[in-house]
Amino acid sequence: MKRFFRDNGGLLVVAAVLLAALLAIVSAISGLNPLTNAVQIITNPVGAVTGGISGWFQHQYDRLTGYDQLLEENEQLKQQLADLEEQVRESQDALRENERLQELLGVAQEHPDWTYASATVTQRSTTNWGRQITIHAGSDQDVEKGDCVIDQYGNLVGVVADVGTNWSLVTTVLDPSLELGVRVTRTDDSCMAQGDFSLMGDGKLRLTYIPQDAQLISGDQVTTSGLGDQYPGGLLLGTLESLNTEADGISRTGIITPSADVENIRYVYVITQFQS
Repeated sequence: MKRFFRDNGGLLVVAAVLLAALLAIVSAISGLNPLTNAVQIITNPVGAVTGGISGWFQHQYDRLTGYDQLLEENEQLKQQLADLEEQVRESQDALRENERLQELLGVAQEHPDWTYASATVTQRSTTNWGRQITIHAGSDQDVEKGDCVIDQYGNLVGVVADVGTNWSLVTTVLDPSLELGVRVTRTDDSCMAQGDFSLMGDGKLRLTYIPQDAQLISGDQVTTSGLGDQYPGGLLLGTLESLNTEADGISRTGIITPSADVENIRYVYVITQFQS
């Protein structure tokens, strides 16, 4: 190798000078530095790869950050929707309560001496032996045992059987244990209405102690008589559906369809005071 440089040293120097001159001419013409360009050719692919990786990570970060924001916004929208739905329900309940009070107002105008306690049905007891409901009103609302319970139209629902501080147990008109003195409005005949095991499942009750000369027909309205001052008179119990002659061929009984929707009622009013 040393011999090669010694024998060809002059030629190598001339070649180096010519190469330098050539590079200078190329640089002058193109305006590019060949060494710089060579470095860029080598480093550009590496930069492209690292830039792509960096860009991918940035994209994933932005996407995850945006996803979290979307989740938060989605939860906020869900909460806003729930709040709006609650407001709608409250408005609907208020409208229905207003309608019920307007209907009750007609009853109150007919009986200005009566006082009422409004209540919600909280429980139903539907068995083979009875029909009772529990309402959210008690002694704190001046409810007493024996008070009559009506719907907003003045139809009789039942009678209070037991009272707590903020609840009451109501024996409905369908319950076999309930007996009421009633009056047939068209004929002014006094009879007795009582629940019946055989009719309770059909949502009906029986009319008994019908006077022999009473000229009753289907469709006659039956109301509380008010006799004995135990219950207020004039509360609509229901409509006479049919009459039947008993086995003795003399006595008759009738079937009454209640005017109140006893099985499904949700809101009731307790008559806490009345004048006979």
